[in-house]
Amino acid sequence: MKEEIELYHSSGNVFADLELPDAEEMQAKALLSIQIHDIIKRRHLTQAQAAELLGIDQPKVSALIRGRLKGFSMERLFHFLNLLGRDVQIVIKPKARSRQLGSLRVAAA
Repeated sequence: MKEEIELYHSSGNVFADLELPDAEEMQAKALLSIQIHDIIKRRHLTQAQAAELLGIDQPKVSALIRGRLKGFSMERLFHFLNLLGRDVQIVIKPKARSRQLGSLRVAAA
């Protein structure tokens, strides 16, 4: 006897799919932390070296690259990206007609 598995179509935001509050902000912070982690990896920095560069202690770097983002505001993540040599550009534009509210998105170049 086979058990039927129910499939769901994702919205593209796992936090929204789980109906968590502040899902867009959580998704944006997760994407920012992935960018930070990728830069640290590409530069072959140790967590201790990254901590010194970012002005935080090593356990906070560990939390950051593991996606434990409580205590990290988006502004702080923007600052970390600046310290890692990245420009952060915020673009404000009219919302899509198909949506009732505007949205928050992160795009990396």
